[in-house]
Amino acid sequence: MTDAGKGKPIVLIHGWPLSDEMYEYQYNDLVKKNFRVIGITFRGFGKSDKLYGAYNYDAAVPIWTHREDCPYNLPIKSVDDLIKLNNKDRPKLLSNFAKIFSANETSLNEGIGNWLNGINLSASSHATAECLVALRDTDLRNDLPKITIPTLIMHGKKDKICSFDLAELMKAGISDSKLVAFENSGHSLFLEETLKFNTELIKFAEK
Repeated sequence: MTDAGKGKPIVLIHGWPLSDEMYEYQYNDLVKKNFRVIGITFRGFGKSDKLYGAYNYDAAVPIWTHREDCPYNLPIKSVDDLIKLNNKDRPKLLSNFAKIFSANETSLNEGIGNWLNGINLSASSHATAECLVALRDTDLRNDLPKITIPTLIMHGKKDKICSFDLAELMKAGISDSKLVAFENSGHSLFLEETLKFNTELIKFAEK
């Protein structure tokens, strides 16, 4: 967990299978702009306790796998294959994930890639698999209309993990929302277009 700075709080929640360390290049800018920035690491990931038992993932995109009325992203069988690979060769799973994390395989330099891989490896195998199960099975589309606070959606147009269609679904489903597209980014927009990401976040948080 990271807790730095003083002022209006911003809570940053990491994605699978990273930790709050993924926001290293957001923390300094937010602190300098007089925010208190709190980075939370879920149990099972990063330096948090590696507990066994059930895991859920109630902070993800509306839906991550195909349904009859939602033909975006991965079929359920593909996620099943990811879980099987995790249980057989987790480093290989993470290596494959890294190849599609950005707009292309050279969007992030080797040093950043190795840094991210180290964070991913620090997660437990159990948590990595259980969160894939939750991502595979969870459908939060009905929750979107319940969100009534101002919402900023930032999404890479070249995202291979969560297609841009999902950002548009969120925009349509959340009444008071704004969508900012990152034309040159994949899933790692916070690293590929760091300046734009930080600027848009700060501008929104200052309102």
